[in-house]
Amino acid sequence: MDLKTDDHDVVLGIDAGGTHTDAVICADGRLAGRAKVRTEQDDLPGCIGRVLDELRKDAGGAWFDRVRRVTLGTTLLVNAAVQNRLDPVGLALSAGPGLAPARFAMGGSVCVTPGGLDHRGVEVTPLDLALLGKAAALWREQGVTAFACVGKFSPRNPLHEKAMGEVLSAANPYAAVTLGHHISGELNFPRRIASAYYNSASLRLHNAFLDAVQNVLAERGCQAPVFLLRADGGAIPLAASRPLPVHSLLSGPAASVMGVMALSRETDEGCSLLLDMGGTTTDLAVLVDGSPVLDQDGMLLGGRRTLVRSLATVSLGVGGDSLLTPENGAVRVGPLREGPAMAFGGVRATLLDALNVLNEAGPDSTAGSVGQSRRGMEEIAAALGTEPKRAAELAWADAAAKIDAARAGLVAAVNERPIYTLRELREHRDAVPIRVAMVGGPAHCVRGRLEKALALPVSAVAESDVANAVGAALTRPSARLEVYADTGRGTLLAPSLDVREDLPRQASLSYVKDRALALLARRLEDEGAAGASLEVLSADLFATLSDSGRGSRDMRVVCQAVPGLTARLADAGKGE
Repeated sequence: MDLKTDDHDVVLGIDAGGTHTDAVICADGRLAGRAKVRTEQDDLPGCIGRVLDELRKDAGGAWFDRVRRVTLGTTLLVNAAVQNRLDPVGLALSAGPGLAPARFAMGGSVCVTPGGLDHRGVEVTPLDLALLGKAAALWREQGVTAFACVGKFSPRNPLHEKAMGEVLSAANPYAAVTLGHHISGELNFPRRIASAYYNSASLRLHNAFLDAVQNVLAERGCQAPVFLLRADGGAIPLAASRPLPVHSLLSGPAASVMGVMALSRETDEGCSLLLDMGGTTTDLAVLVDGSPVLDQDGMLLGGRRTLVRSLATVSLGVGGDSLLTPENGAVRVGPLREGPAMAFGGVRATLLDALNVLNEAGPDSTAGSVGQSRRGMEEIAAALGTEPKRAAELAWADAAAKIDAARAGLVAAVNERPIYTLRELREHRDAVPIRVAMVGGPAHCVRGRLEKALALPVSAVAESDVANAVGAALTRPSARLEVYADTGRGTLLAPSLDVREDLPRQASLSYVKDRALALLARRLEDEGAAGASLEVLSADLFATLSDSGRGSRDMRVVCQAVPGLTARLADAGKGE
């Protein structure tokens, strides 16, 4: 293969999914190599190693050795959350005025610490840390090693969160402690609690995975900087992601969205529904004129809203390897998965086995051993007192109904508010999908049936089985920053960076915007992502009275490194 290309164009993407781990090399806008291996949940480093070895074989060592950036997408954390495998968290809350913090508590280890700040960050009641000290000792005895500290109005003043964090760290020197103001500078106490809780709960698992990936890459001679896909479709350097895993809990669905953007030009106009069916779950998202819709309410985890910016997605436990359960004359699909379909050596029938039985006569493809799938459906049919084909039809009916309900719910939620995409605010209110772009391993086994179930044309995107890895590889590094300024108090704050500066009395909104962009540029440079295109997302100014009764101004600026793709595959086009 011709190697005449800029080294900076050679990128590697890895998608560690619940069923398969995929990897690709993209060079000069083309797919230079691809690989896929089965995911072994107990040996994720081994999976990464095997997929990289397969990728080197497929692409050739010359391409592999010229990789200049690696980006990961993974469902590791969200799968752990769904399966209740995240770590228990000791949650320290400061009381403050207003709603009682206990109303928003999470988990079984909670301590509400007396004391609080007002809405401007002024201390109205000093913290009484005696109760928290006792709780910290108890949590240590119980083996709790992950902690989250959240105070009301902490983005205005992190004093109380820092004080609570110091108590917990002193009692548990090896503990992982999350301070709520590090997650986001936005004001929303209940959502900051959920954000900090899930961040601490996933810290250990997150960093163990990143350690394993970095070690495997180093063993194979890849010294390129490594990034992790975030829930909002941007990529963050691994070092910066280590203390903030909550921002990447939904990196798997984000990878599929970015993959469709990179691989399909069919979705460039109008409204499209993205459907990513893997072995464990099906993820859905909405694109408007080729750009994904953002969830303006913050990422939803375990029924709780967070302050994490994310794409508008929904996941359901329906995948090719989802178990089939006969009950009350019907067949329930998922949400459990206990290994591969019988078509690929599994021991229990799954949705893919049902599809194989139905697809023997078309319209879609079969996969693996149809004979083994038929044997599995015979067992399901016997439990129902019917024929294997009828049992397969019942399984598909259940899966199709769940997918259609998820589609309707997502579209309705998107249309409840003005539609924001990664690119802009859309003027029209209604997003009405006119097509479905499908990715994932089972895409060719289900495309035709989905067309009938959703009453929409469905195309399987080119390279659909490795689309998530392509999306990860081609995603642009990004970051977001909130800055607050108060002329009355003479302070400028960037809470997530722990930056506090003196502010000139006559500072204007333009001054604050310039400082915000400068702070973000410095952050990106420190993270190895200098040179990104920056933009101001919002800039607000409010007239207030200072503590002395003099007129002052409160200002809030939100800026970001523009998210998106570094490139699209040159042969991207219509699906099948």
